Amino acid sequence: MSDTKDLASRSSGDGAEQYLTFLLAGQEYGIDILRVQEIKGWDKPTRIPHSPDHVLGVINLRGAVVPIIDLRMRFGVETAPFGPTTVVIVVRVNGQRGELTVGVVVDAVCEVCNVSESELRPPPDVGGSIDSDFVKGLAMTDKRMLILLSVDRLINASLLEQISEQKVA
Repeated sequence: MSDTKDLASRSSGDGAEQYLTFLLAGQEYGIDILRVQEIKGWDKPTRIPHSPDHVLGVINLRGAVVPIIDLRMRFGVETAPFGPTTVVIVVRVNGQRGELTVGVVVDAVCEVCNVSESELRPPPDVGGSIDSDFVKGLAMTDKRMLILLSVDRLINASLLEQISEQKVA
């Protein structure tokens, strides 16, 4: 769909960090733009036997085997059919053996958003009822709340390393 290298090279000038925002089950999330490699239209991956339900399979991305994760399933929210705005955000994740490339399926991409330090709030402590380990923080911008995600903590890198070693069927 589009390459985000030119977006990542832009600086806000005020020390703000840039996040690619996307929708998932009606909520807006953000991930560090510097972790985004590209955005691809939805294409069904090749299923890997005995992989967790949220790992939909793998795709061949210019010769690299890339695991695809359904964030709706990973977050435990209601599933929905993939539509015309469904995309795969291809991100780089730090794994035990170095950097991995992983795709995450989201409902729609919104925009690149600048978030300054003053807009950041720590994730809420809700007594363990919600797994907030993968939440980097909350951002209050333009009268909306963004949930900022930590890509490394969100994705189980050791599992993905095992999957990416397998060949596409």
